[in-house]
Amino acid sequence: MAPPSLFPDLEPLLARVAKPVQYVGGEVNSVTKEWDGCRVRWVLAYPDAYEIGMSNQGLAILSEVLNSRSDVLAERACAVWPDLAELMREAGIPQFTLDSHRPVAAFDAVGVSLATELGYTNLLEFLDLSGIPIRSRDRGPDHPVVVAGGHCASNPEPLADFLDAVVLGDGEEAVLEITGVLREWKESCHRQGVGRRQDLLRRLADIPGVYVPSCYDVDYAGDGRIRRVVPNEPGVPWRVEKRVVSDLDLWSYPRRPVVPLAEAIHERCAVEIFRGCTRGCRFCQAGMITRPVRERSPEAVCELLAASLAATGIDEAGLLSLSSADYSGIEPLVKELADRYTDQRVSLSLPSTRVDAFNVELAQGLSRSGRRSGLTFAPEGGSERLRRVINKCVSRDDLIKTVAAAYSSGWRQVKLYFMCGLPTETDEDVLEIADLARDVIRTGREVSGRRDIRCTVSIGGFIPKPHTPFQWAAQLGWQATDERLSKLRSIIRDDREVGRAIGFRYHDGRPGLIEGLLARGDRRVGRVIEHAWRSGARFDGWSEWFSFERWERAAEEGLAGSGVDIDWFTTRERSADEVLPWDHLDYGLDRDWLWEDWQDALAETEVGDCRWDPCSGCGVCDRLGVDIQLGAT
Repeated sequence: MAPPSLFPDLEPLLARVAKPVQYVGGEVNSVTKEWDGCRVRWVLAYPDAYEIGMSNQGLAILSEVLNSRSDVLAERACAVWPDLAELMREAGIPQFTLDSHRPVAAFDAVGVSLATELGYTNLLEFLDLSGIPIRSRDRGPDHPVVVAGGHCASNPEPLADFLDAVVLGDGEEAVLEITGVLREWKESCHRQGVGRRQDLLRRLADIPGVYVPSCYDVDYAGDGRIRRVVPNEPGVPWRVEKRVVSDLDLWSYPRRPVVPLAEAIHERCAVEIFRGCTRGCRFCQAGMITRPVRERSPEAVCELLAASLAATGIDEAGLLSLSSADYSGIEPLVKELADRYTDQRVSLSLPSTRVDAFNVELAQGLSRSGRRSGLTFAPEGGSERLRRVINKCVSRDDLIKTVAAAYSSGWRQVKLYFMCGLPTETDEDVLEIADLARDVIRTGREVSGRRDIRCTVSIGGFIPKPHTPFQWAAQLGWQATDERLSKLRSIIRDDREVGRAIGFRYHDGRPGLIEGLLARGDRRVGRVIEHAWRSGARFDGWSEWFSFERWERAAEEGLAGSGVDIDWFTTRERSADEVLPWDHLDYGLDRDWLWEDWQDALAETEVGDCRWDPCSGCGVCDRLGVDIQLGAT
């Protein structure tokens, strides 16, 4: 029977919480279906606030992929803020979906997007509030199967005890195959009158790209390192290869994105113009794990954007990718879209733009509507030496030429993003950021003839991530990070000529250390996450909720007797022969190539972009049987 809506019980609570509109549902383009008319029912969950979850492109795509099937239902859910969670527990109301306010535990599957490590405690809160046991081993055949995906799923080991299955790589095809297995398993249980949950998990493990943590055991050596990860079920692969969607034109979603009721961090119609990146920035996990580049054709981009704009009425279009200006036909594409939408006052934006791929023609195309969205460029490293280390092949002249194009085309403010704590970094490398910012302001004033030029310098702490050449690197401690950035802030503020024109933003280094623990942790870190959650950790990505002291206590309790601690997982450099927690999860990247690129980084040797330069031998195309796809050529 269809579970009843929880909204009649929920509604009286909403007057007592902040931003109640985020819980009421009923948004334009939200999907509700008859419960009894669907054979498999999904909840697509984002374990963070509504305003962030509604901007997640992956959930929007998978929602339409699933709901395009007449016998499949997919509804959305986001984490609720602690004020509502407390009231729901008092009233006995479980976690609900946004579309119909049905209880999450009534669905067949919960698909979780893992976009940030600091959302892990929210996942446990989401499951517990739903009435689903937080540990996979404690769930029975009547509980939903909990499936994770997203960039953080590239090392799901810290969450291994809490997840039933993980999709590695692209999810469009895999989610439909999982749906097929769920349908067959439910029909089998219906005929036989009983079903073992482990039988379902074993079937899921046979799907290419699906990793089932309970089908693997981890052995540890006496010094705390991993000895090996081995399957504990016959027929389970020793290494799980990621899924790759080769032709994005075959997956033209989302066509009818949901229009949020509450303010979202991105309120635009977003079209993914290509997936993957081959620039080879050594710090960039997203660029490494999404290889190779696969471009959507210009015709498909235009058609998908037209459908999205018509279905929403939104007046901003975002052309998404990891580096949108690298699309091989970006200038004619922007010109065509500007010709089509300028009279409708639809603005165009490139949310991700490389310094050396932006020019005057592109700037003019983006500004023809008369509305200029913000421009963010990411030199990443303060000095040219450091940019060689990280393979960010951008010179000071590239940056000055780029900001000159922006300021001369009418922009008055740009944002520059850097990282602190990169391998081999010194104080001098970081302090050169101040020199770059000064040059940017001076250039802007010169080319525009105006004094109201602004530049915001935003800096984040570097965190080594799995499946990158820096996966072996030591993370800089939070104290050293804060000291370096304090020196930089003083230099910028003391500059009487341009100091007031430069905004300076950086985050406390302590959350970065916890993110590093969760990013490169193994299954033992799961105990730390659970201890932190049970002691009140929620919304750790929000500064007002994060407590470093709480995580320190959780690490002491969770890792007691293991011989390892936070520093062991973060500030320790790894050796070439160490078994890393994610080595059995194959994203196509040759491990020897990653190590060689790590050595090239230490030697300050750059590697070219294999779209235009010779193949660097990363292994993805050969290992996964895929090729670079350039849609415009």
